[in-house]
Amino acid sequence: MADKTPIDTLIDLMARLPGLGPRSARRAVLHLIRKRGQLLAPLAEAMAEVAATARECLNCGNVASGDICPICADIKRENGILCVVEDVADLWAMERSGVFRGRYHVLGGTLSALDGIGPDELRIPRLKDRLATERVSEVILALNATIDGQTTAHYIADELDGRVTLSSLAQGVPIGGELDYLDDGTITAALNARKQI
Repeated sequence: MADKTPIDTLIDLMARLPGLGPRSARRAVLHLIRKRGQLLAPLAEAMAEVAATARECLNCGNVASGDICPICADIKRENGILCVVEDVADLWAMERSGVFRGRYHVLGGTLSALDGIGPDELRIPRLKDRLATERVSEVILALNATIDGQTTAHYIADELDGRVTLSSLAQGVPIGGELDYLDDGTITAALNARKQI
């Protein structure tokens, strides 16, 4: 068996990305090679820069190129409302809608007894710290409408009960749906129709 070429290695790595299998990865790599100057070289530079600078925001858990993400650093954002999401993709989905102007808290997953994920494996202790140090009046639980998402929402609601006003996303988010797959209008409707827990 011949040694793998750099192109084979690139195809294998691309095939590991969500939504790409080996065939799609081969097509994507061929396209990148054909458009070497316009796509491949700039993509390689951008990936190297992201690999060197990307980190988790110390405040909310978003992905940033510095210690504090642009959302947390934005003085125009509302400090009193905190939107709790499962992961960064959900935060980005909420931001795409353009309707929420508060701040976020990324849990980094959901509670799962089967996978051995408890509150300390998530950013729930950091959420409690933020409530103690920031003037938060409302926490919006914008977790996915899955069993693990709803279990996590109930756990957080129990932990924060009486400390702040708690609300969750309402209409428009289907049971079993995930925020990252919803359109902007659905997210907007769900956020605007949130209800107190």
